Amino acid sequence: MRTIIIYESTHHGNTKKLVEAIAAEQNVDVVSIENAEAIDLSDYDMVGLAAGIAYGKFYKRTENFATKIPRDVNVFLLYTCGNPSDGYVKNITKTLEANGAKVMGSYGCKGYDTYGPFKLIGGIAKGHPTEEEIRGAVAFYHKML
Repeated sequence: MRTIIIYESTHHGNTKKLVEAIAAEQNVDVVSIENAEAIDLSDYDMVGLAAGIAYGKFYKRTENFATKIPRDVNVFLLYTCGNPSDGYVKNITKTLEANGAKVMGSYGCKGYDTYGPFKLIGGIAKGHPTEEEIRGAVAFYHKML
């Protein structure tokens, strides 16, 4: 099964750590969101979208890119944030399903967060993602297969 993971990891590289761990164990293509427009997604059986969370949603560029996922493509979601919640995937899942993509599942974990007011207190979720959380992302991907 040919897989690509498109990721957006801007502040501390939290999400990129998950993606790199999966890529180290599996034969997946990995592309940053900055280069994703040039990719022909019809060449892939499964697409992973990975990003941090801002204001309760996937980063805006990833949310916008989700509208371009072709119909009938299997998609999985990865995210990191200061305080994980299953609710963070609702908006992007709704977009993907409205376009005919099939969302296979999601994995989210804590990530060091110094965005906005968190910067004033030195951030939250320091030390995250942990090795255990990173292994959890790899295990999640194995289940997607």
